[in-house]
Amino acid sequence: MSTTLLVTQLRSDSDVIALRRAGREICRQLGLDTQDQVRVATALSEIGRSAVASGTADVVVATLRAEIVAGTPFLVEGDSSDGGVPAARRLVRGLEVDPTGTRVLLTKSLPATARTDEVTLAAVRRSTAAAHVADAVDELRVQNAELVRTLDELTRQQEEQRRLNVELEETNRGVLAMYDQLSSELEETNTGVVALYAELDERGRELAAANEAKTRFLRNVSHELRSPVNSILGLTSLLADSHLDGEQTQQVGFLRESAATLLALVDELLDLARAEAGHEDVAPGPVDVAELLDELRGTTLPVVRPGVVLRTVAEPGLALVTDRRLLSRVLRNLLTNAVKFTDHGEVVLRAEADGEVVRFDVHDTGLGIPADQLDAVFEEFVQVPNRLQPTVRGTGLGLPYARRTSEALGGTLVATSRPGDGSVFTLRLPSLSVDESLPTDARPEPDEADGGLGHVLVVDDDRAYASVVSSMLRDDAARVSVAHDASHALALLHDGAADVALLDVCLPGTDGLTLRSTIQGLYPATATVLMSSAPAPAGIGDAPFLAKSGIDRDRLVATLRREAGAR
Repeated sequence: MSTTLLVTQLRSDSDVIALRRAGREICRQLGLDTQDQVRVATALSEIGRSAVASGTADVVVATLRAEIVAGTPFLVEGDSSDGGVPAARRLVRGLEVDPTGTRVLLTKSLPATARTDEVTLAAVRRSTAAAHVADAVDELRVQNAELVRTLDELTRQQEEQRRLNVELEETNRGVLAMYDQLSSELEETNTGVVALYAELDERGRELAAANEAKTRFLRNVSHELRSPVNSILGLTSLLADSHLDGEQTQQVGFLRESAATLLALVDELLDLARAEAGHEDVAPGPVDVAELLDELRGTTLPVVRPGVVLRTVAEPGLALVTDRRLLSRVLRNLLTNAVKFTDHGEVVLRAEADGEVVRFDVHDTGLGIPADQLDAVFEEFVQVPNRLQPTVRGTGLGLPYARRTSEALGGTLVATSRPGDGSVFTLRLPSLSVDESLPTDARPEPDEADGGLGHVLVVDDDRAYASVVSSMLRDDAARVSVAHDASHALALLHDGAADVALLDVCLPGTDGLTLRSTIQGLYPATATVLMSSAPAPAGIGDAPFLAKSGIDRDRLVATLRREAGAR
């Protein structure tokens, strides 16, 4: 709803001045601030000036809107941006020009605090009437005062702007200085990081070289470590077959037991070194899990403490494609550890399908492992102190070997435990791609074949072990010759052919594999059997092979008879 506050006619410039004064007074009375008062008054005067230039015009000022009606079109087209309609348009909220060009509508919003009751509006009309009759000199004086105030405000704003510009320049200088400092520090840091990376790379290469040197050392000395121990085991085996009294038999048993312990330690060290170096040969094949678990139970039962139950549980028909030999070693290590530290309750080895992997859980009700020691048990030579520790044997290498071998098989090995409640070791293994070739040391045992064991040539640089083998063959071979290197062996064969030659793989100078090829070329009637302190080496192919560790007379004689008979 609109309320009329002023109606007047514009015939001259003095009427425009009066309109300006009245418009300002209306805005003041309605509560607009000084700047809005000036804006509205100026807009009215600009439109009024244009109306006077066009002819006589009527002005109606009402709450929220003011209308100026001219008898002829306003000078809208020719107005410059400094006056008229374009100037007024910038000063008020809205300005509309009638299509005929004879009517202009200006609008300005009132503040929320404005009073528009009839008493207030009546006061506005009276004040407006008084302002409208004021002369031009008074209005000019008011405009000058407004201009002075505006100039003072502009001057103050310019000073404030100048002050802000000075502060901004100082800030910019500080920012630039800080940026330069940070850039310099960053460049120094980057230089240090590059140097650190270079040093880390160098240390990494040194560590890799040291690790390779360690593995190479263990591999190279394996023959020297195992051969004397195997000789001791062989000699104790011969002594055990001799006529000894009770005390001598006991002492020989102690000697054999100590040698076997030492050999097991050497084997564990070498197995761990191979696993760490990534030299573990993985030969995947189908594995009947239930059959493997039954086998492990049978081999572990002798070491189970009285009062402890050992159980194995596998899903019917559960199968896995992996290296059976390595999987058996890992599970045997876990089972052996479990029964060592369980003196009541049970030890359970359970296997079941778990998504795309097979999960093996070894659960025991033994002593358990403290939480802060769970990661440490997978480190070399670490043994958790407990009350059963003095009653068991161990080197602290079984679990580290088991974890690294699990990783070589593409799986994971983790442990959970609570002291007093036992432990659970969980192995997860995926199925691997099947490789039809079996690992050398996984070949089936040769069947005994009929045939005589005539002249046997033993070639081994370990004189003690060669003597042990000769003693084992004494009752079955027509003749046993011993050579300690390749040239010596070929000289003996030149003097008299042998039915079968037993060759150590690791010989000084020409190794056993090369010597075997030479014998096959020069003396095709002589059968050859390889032997080694370490597992079967790569490149052995389908050659018959015997491991020196734990060799016994029956197996040795059966293998030599079979090969000699085949020739």
